[in-house]
Amino acid sequence: MSYLLPLVIRNQKISNDYVRLQDLTDEQVFEMTRFPRRAVEGICTLLHADLSHPTTRSNALPVDTQVLAALQFYATGSFQWMLGRSCGVSQSSVSLTIDSVTQALVRHAPAFISFAIDRPAIRRQKLAFHAVAGFPNVVGAIDCTHVAIKSPSVNEEAYVNRKGVHTINVQAVCDSDMKVTNLVAKWPGSTHDAFIWRSSGLCSMFESGDVQDSWLIGEGQITCRHRRHH
Repeated sequence: MSYLLPLVIRNQKISNDYVRLQDLTDEQVFEMTRFPRRAVEGICTLLHADLSHPTTRSNALPVDTQVLAALQFYATGSFQWMLGRSCGVSQSSVSLTIDSVTQALVRHAPAFISFAIDRPAIRRQKLAFHAVAGFPNVVGAIDCTHVAIKSPSVNEEAYVNRKGVHTINVQAVCDSDMKVTNLVAKWPGSTHDAFIWRSSGLCSMFESGDVQDSWLIGEGQITCRHRRHH
């Protein structure tokens, strides 16, 4: 069963009846979000301007409560009413909060998810991957993963993957430090990995020669070729 933080944490008093970051131990923060406290604090700081309400009304959710609710949903996939009970907010507020936090993260994503194609950055990645396992000329690792979703009302059958589950098939590329450098999260679960790769902007960059003498490593369904220029 997914871990859910109770509204009353033993003998601690929850500020304003909401679960606040300051009310949680480091262990509770990690159990709730799958992130260490410093990472959650960083996300709160990053999204503060996006999530702060221009009002002082008593029922405006604090930024850290919104972030905790959204991260718990991402980490556990629990029902929103259960998350609401664990964070001290209503189900409708949880739904709006998850949407607000998600949209804010999407707006900031390009600042953190970027596949560098300048020569110094490419050389650094090649050296870093070579240091890991001796792979030559590798600039990233690529794979696809299925993220489960609720059955959509439109084109429902397209989202059923080979295991009969409704999903989004997400293509991700990471560097040698396992940081995501490229992400494609728009294709329904029935879409083949190879098709997602061939349709991606990153594939076009490799095929056009923007990324030269370089390779992505991945499973056999995806072929990531570079173009040599002599």
